[in-house]
Amino acid sequence: MADTLRRDSAGDVLEFAAEAEESADGGRRNPPWLILIVDDDHEVHAITRVVLGEMMFEERPVRFLSAYTARQARLLLAEHPGIAAILLDVVMETDDAGLKLVRHIREEMGNRQVRIILRTGQPGQAPERQVIATYDINDYKAKSELTAQKLYTAAVAALRSYQHIATIEHGRQGLERVMEAAVHLAGLRSRPQFLAGLVGRAAALVTGAHSALLCAAGEDGRPSIVAEAGLPADGLPAEATIMAALADGQTRWSDRCGVAVLRGRDAPPLALCLLGGPFAAGDRPLVELLCTKAAVGLDNLRLYERLNQAQIATVHALGKLAEYKDEVTGDHVKRLGRWATAIARELQARNTFAQELDDWFCDTIGLASVLHDVGKVGIPDAILRKPGRLDEAEMAVMRDHAAIGGSILRDACGGDRHGYLSMGAEIAESHHEKFDGSGYPKGLAGDAIPLAGRIVAVADVFDALLHRRPYKKAWDIGEVLDLLRAEAGGHFDPRVVEAFLAVLERDGAGA
Repeated sequence: MADTLRRDSAGDVLEFAAEAEESADGGRRNPPWLILIVDDDHEVHAITRVVLGEMMFEERPVRFLSAYTARQARLLLAEHPGIAAILLDVVMETDDAGLKLVRHIREEMGNRQVRIILRTGQPGQAPERQVIATYDINDYKAKSELTAQKLYTAAVAALRSYQHIATIEHGRQGLERVMEAAVHLAGLRSRPQFLAGLVGRAAALVTGAHSALLCAAGEDGRPSIVAEAGLPADGLPAEATIMAALADGQTRWSDRCGVAVLRGRDAPPLALCLLGGPFAAGDRPLVELLCTKAAVGLDNLRLYERLNQAQIATVHALGKLAEYKDEVTGDHVKRLGRWATAIARELQARNTFAQELDDWFCDTIGLASVLHDVGKVGIPDAILRKPGRLDEAEMAVMRDHAAIGGSILRDACGGDRHGYLSMGAEIAESHHEKFDGSGYPKGLAGDAIPLAGRIVAVADVFDALLHRRPYKKAWDIGEVLDLLRAEAGGHFDPRVVEAFLAVLERDGAGA
């Protein structure tokens, strides 16, 4: 290999051999091992290159980097983090320049992988026993004893040690990435998000992978892509390999394609196909581990979806129960759900109540608001269906529906604080509270009223006034808006009113 020269900012010459990335026939060579020679004697560099210049280890050539001062060595170490071994002189610009460089590498750079062979022409300047005990080096050689064979042996030993340490470190980092990916995927609550997250993490996990595909067996006997990440694939490669893996569940690897299988408990298998390569042997078990974790995650996601569907069915059933008691409930709760969701999204966009308003809240409040009047199942029909205004005694009974609804839903949710029923319980018992503390059933005021209850209170009164009820006529939209503005800070949270008015101005009252 032909040497090239360049100069650093101080004018010192840094000498290193050019790296050949392709072989003569156009194929890619294995990347070279990097060995840094640090010595102020130019002859030492030349002799080392002559002795080790044609050296091959594990089918990989050696590339030499040369530094003539500790300062140059620091620059090269920063530029080339993959240096495997250093042949280091002790005495250079100062009597202990080499030893100070060792401390810099191990303590300041935190580099514990590179193998350091200390070479000195003045053993008395740095006694072997003292240096070995004090400095984190891997070998100590006097230049006079370094024959060609011993230099070769020391270099091979250093490269083999570095290879083992690098393999262990790569595996450790890979396991960390797999566990991090598993935690990330476990937090996703939709199948499309999960599958997209899986292929993205898989493509990033494997060295040499330029894209990842997740495939299922199609009805036509060919694989179909359900998610992909990275560079677009030119068609679907290795169809036979993918279908074979789906059939027997066995992992398959070639130079340019790797296929691992996700097998769940009660769903057809999926094949994770990685394209690119060549793939490091140490990455293969990591891919299989990721697929095992992902299969468990998909099983858990299916259980979550079933639980979520059961909660939704329960909400609709309770909503239907309330409809049987109150003939105006059906259409009212549908409109109420839309308004409550729109208000929550507007507040989120404004970054109001940032600690409470997340995507889950906004996705949940619409359906949970269906349950706001479920407590009316406990109110006598004579009061609930009375065509005129209620007297004070009847109103006292009617007001019990808020506490009744909260009690029913809290019993139904079984202590779960993160679901439709738990938010429905909050709404049922708090949507008649007033911002100034004059509401019922507990007389809560301000932010002590759950946010979901404050949002539904505005949407509920707006829709109730805008539509006819057995005991009243429908109000004009202008009258309703005037009431909302007048009651901001009294009945209603003014921030919620402001957000709702913005929604109405943007979308209209008929949305």
